[in-house]
Amino acid sequence: MSWIKTVPYEDATGRLKRLYDRIKGPDDNVDNIMMAHSLRPHSMEGHMVLYKNVLHHGSNSLPTWFLETLGVWVSFLNGCDYCVEHHFAGLKRLLGDDAVAEAIRAAIDARDIGALPLEGVQKMAMLYAQELTQNPAGVIEPMVAGLRAAGLKDGEILEINQVVSYFNYANRTVLGLGVSATGDVLGLSPGNADDPDDWSHG
Repeated sequence: MSWIKTVPYEDATGRLKRLYDRIKGPDDNVDNIMMAHSLRPHSMEGHMVLYKNVLHHGSNSLPTWFLETLGVWVSFLNGCDYCVEHHFAGLKRLLGDDAVAEAIRAAIDARDIGALPLEGVQKMAMLYAQELTQNPAGVIEPMVAGLRAAGLKDGEILEINQVVSYFNYANRTVLGLGVSATGDVLGLSPGNADDPDDWSHG
């Protein structure tokens, strides 16, 4: 499941067991990306706080399916198949339109932002995500000003920035530790967006 030792759910005790119980899904399944933190439960806790608040918080105003789309795009650009598959399954479930979801996936696989079945401002956000991922020092103020001029509020620009930044962190966690999807249930995510302390995956 990864290149370093991990503690399976059935062997967890103390703080680690309590964290596993907070984040587990059906049949006590814990995603391998979280299990990769098992030797340092405090970093798992930090990861989950960031993940839940950035991607699955009720105070976000952008639709979660679009935030997931940004995550799939960033993960694709970074070559992180684990996050691509997990979060594509999530965006497909949240979007509730398989045909549109598959068109999004095809455009991402082709690296063709123009072919995405998205609004113009959403495509601009995808371009911003690409630049922030591949050339962070190349992001300049006019890019943000362009997002604002296209209709995004500054808080929504912040949401985009944080989702892109989070996925770059998550991708490097996965790629740097050789985390695989073996045994994972794809597409699960924390529900109950109104409770940031509810981390359970369903």
